[in-house]
Amino acid sequence: MYARIYVLRFPKDSSQRPFTYELIKKFDIEANILKADILPHREGMMVLELRGNKNSVKEGLDYLRSFDVEVERLAAEVRRDEKICFQCGSCTGVCPSGALYIRREDMAVLFDPEKCTGCMLCVTLCPVRAMDISLGKKEHATKT
Repeated sequence: MYARIYVLRFPKDSSQRPFTYELIKKFDIEANILKADILPHREGMMVLELRGNKNSVKEGLDYLRSFDVEVERLAAEVRRDEKICFQCGSCTGVCPSGALYIRREDMAVLFDPEKCTGCMLCVTLCPVRAMDISLGKKEHATKT
């Protein structure tokens, strides 16, 4: 399952369109609204987590762009302090994307940044605060 967080900026002439519904219905994408500031006939902004097939997400984002919606990927850089992490695995139990997982052979906790959505569940759960995340590092979503 492909999952990423995006910041969408809507021009005032399209702020009343049901984009979230259309992404779900037309492109079979799960949409989780994390933040929204949208008023009729005004420019709007929404932070949205999209989940689904990678091609469907790309097609959905292209669809939004066809209505002059600005799409930016909200990239999150997750780091783990190896000096204080004691490999308890708590983070793996809450990671919805599978970015944190346990390699069963040696019970090592591993991290795949390509799968990370930046949800921050691992940061809040870590008992020794070994996980750290920096948000706000944005990259244009031309690649999705």
